[in-house]
Amino acid sequence: MTTAPQTGTATAGGPLDGLRVLDLATLFAGPLAATLLGDFGAEVIKIEHPERPDPSRGHGPAKDGVGLWWKLLGRNKRTMTLDLSTPGGQATLLRLAATADVVIENFRPGTLERWNLGWPELSAANPRLVLTRVTGFGQTGPYARRPGFGTLAEAMSGFAAITGEPDAPPTLPPFGLADSVAALTAAYAVMTALAGRDRTGRGQVVDLAIIEPILTVLGPQPLWYDQLGYVQPRTGNRSANNAPRNTYRSADGRWLAVSASARSVAERVIRLVGRPELCAEPWFDSGAGRAAHTAVLDEAVGSWIGRHKAEEVVAAFEEAQAAVAPVYDVRDVMADPQFAALDTVTEVDDPELGPLRMQNVLFRLSGTPGGIRWAGRPHGADTDAVLAELGLSPAEVARLREEGSL
Repeated sequence: MTTAPQTGTATAGGPLDGLRVLDLATLFAGPLAATLLGDFGAEVIKIEHPERPDPSRGHGPAKDGVGLWWKLLGRNKRTMTLDLSTPGGQATLLRLAATADVVIENFRPGTLERWNLGWPELSAANPRLVLTRVTGFGQTGPYARRPGFGTLAEAMSGFAAITGEPDAPPTLPPFGLADSVAALTAAYAVMTALAGRDRTGRGQVVDLAIIEPILTVLGPQPLWYDQLGYVQPRTGNRSANNAPRNTYRSADGRWLAVSASARSVAERVIRLVGRPELCAEPWFDSGAGRAAHTAVLDEAVGSWIGRHKAEEVVAAFEEAQAAVAPVYDVRDVMADPQFAALDTVTEVDDPELGPLRMQNVLFRLSGTPGGIRWAGRPHGADTDAVLAELGLSPAEVARLREEGSL
């Protein structure tokens, strides 16, 4: 169906082959959800404003004037331009929606309706359509029409309040955590809605607020507060529920992370570092007890690791069947044999920049694997091809261009 170049790691017969997704969203949560679907065979058509492309194209570092973030986020997407505020753009989108399975958008609530592209119009064009609306605060409630970004969700969900050292300010993540969690949730929601469509024959609206998925992954904090009045404090790298759990510096200056969520693993760690008497303490038997004695356990583990080189620490922990991992930066990830064995970072040929190494598809399927067919394409690269497939004549396309819809 696509005219874009077939490169990279893709194989025929992806599990979502035949699914058409219209990606109207910008920046991260909505577009990443579309990317995840495209990675497994969905035909994703990225629709951008003719003069104001998705800001992700200019986000972060660039090479030779080409944004690298877009090469990742825009992979497996055909790109076309369409001004949805014009009558011609609206009519064209409705024609596209009639051929699609999914629309993903993240406009502020009321925007699509102002353009005569709300759910009544879209579902009339295609009763089987799934409209996925990804916004900061959802479609209803007192904050619905506020601008919403992942940073605000990280603050309002409680994530920032529990992140950082106890005597330091609340800490925000240095990447789009809330957006990423929302994207995974949106892709899951799309597939759930499509499963419902398989039973009922009709599409529906997915209403996803970015503030909600990140709250879900924070665990039972609302339940703790409801039943116990407990508010989790900031504890740095330490866990409020278990110990030892921290990062420790080796004799050769490398940082390593240790986790011991189960008592059996904690005992292996403490015996390995030469403090078996701690395992006999009554408090050692429970995670809460160990967490209450974090300082003692941290000193035992940290002093032992500090006397050994990182390679020696990893080897000793592996022999003891205890859990440790070096703290990597991206250089280490790219060189690690486990990531290499999984092909976690794979190579994709790109007409603009040549070979690119980027994260592979998110998981491996034995029968219908996904793949990267191409990296992010230039703004509007497939406009004419998509419109021709839609049945528009050259004269109709020219008219849309003249009126500014393309």
